[in-house]
Amino acid sequence: MSKHQSNASQTRHDYAKKIYNKLENCQDALQRKFLNNKPIHSCYADNLLDEKDAREIYEAFPSKNSLLLLKDLREYKYVGMQMNKFHPILEEIIYAFQDPSVVKLISKITGFEELLPDEHLYAGGISLMDSDCFLNPHLDNSHDKDRKNYRVMNLLYYVTPDWKQEYGGNLELWDNGLKQSPRTIHSKFNRLVLMSTNKKSLHSVSKVNYQGQRCCVSNYYFSPKPAEEYDYFHVTSFRGRPEEKLRDIILQGDAALRNGVRKIIKHGIKKPSIYKK
Repeated sequence: MSKHQSNASQTRHDYAKKIYNKLENCQDALQRKFLNNKPIHSCYADNLLDEKDAREIYEAFPSKNSLLLLKDLREYKYVGMQMNKFHPILEEIIYAFQDPSVVKLISKITGFEELLPDEHLYAGGISLMDSDCFLNPHLDNSHDKDRKNYRVMNLLYYVTPDWKQEYGGNLELWDNGLKQSPRTIHSKFNRLVLMSTNKKSLHSVSKVNYQGQRCCVSNYYFSPKPAEEYDYFHVTSFRGRPEEKLRDIILQGDAALRNGVRKIIKHGIKKPSIYKK
């Protein structure tokens, strides 16, 4: 092992240990919140890492010009999953959440058995949102890239210092569908959000209305067991917001078409974006 690899491994181990210790210290409270928040089960832990660590992770984020722009009716954000192109600590914090000890503890907190982290970062990685960015209400894709395991958990770690709730860019959970207002979780600095994903976990990110950047480190866990008591399959399926009637019709049609294609062509027409080490 080279000195660089050794240092990276130590950094990852240190992050994982701090994450584990924080979650273990508030395990019971997190478990209660996760189970009581429904139908979209969720909870969050504040001050996940030392403030110094969290600020270093934020400062390591690349400029948006170095990331992939996703901009259409469904979303407007910048993402990166090819982690060896960016500062090394970004890769280390992502994979710290995949440490076996952390995964096992989150399994205890959430009650999901046989959680499997995704080393290929299928839809995982880093994301950046600045002024006017948004993510419309949607269901995440139900499976991994091989359609072998179910996607059951999202882990969202926010690292922008001093990000106020009124700036937007907050997670919205539509527990009662689009007919009622969503439950908002502030994308607060140094906050880790755990949320379940299934056929009903409609969620979005509110439009950013501030001249700054909201940065997030994302991981997704899978399981051979579905989050429901039955089998299901769907691609990432977007909806319009309640006031976006025309957009909703278009996006529902788009989702239906893509679902139809995936039922015929298992892996879809477009190759999935994954981290190629």
